[in-house]
Amino acid sequence: MNLFMQEPFVNIPEDTIREALKVVLDVKNHPLLIHCNRGKHRTGCIVGCLRKLQRWCLSSVFDEYQRFAAAKARISDQRFMELFDVSSFKHPPMSFSCSNR
Repeated sequence: MNLFMQEPFVNIPEDTIREALKVVLDVKNHPLLIHCNRGKHRTGCIVGCLRKLQRWCLSSVFDEYQRFAAAKARISDQRFMELFDVSSFKHPPMSFSCSNR
């Protein structure tokens, strides 16, 4: 899945994240690769929102994001992940859950 957006980072519309997560969660699409031009910000936001669906605690979501984004980590990305509402997903992906996160 490639999210074609220009740098510098522009906030991804929440609907775009929701559609991307539907693709990620559909096992008919597995295996799959999530990427953007540089693999840090847009990819990080989608993976961070997926981690929230997997019931990771927010500090673990941010830790993973910061490890991969490194010096390119952005507060706006973390704010997006924090505010992203996962409650509209009817069936959280329990099979993806990590109990120690």
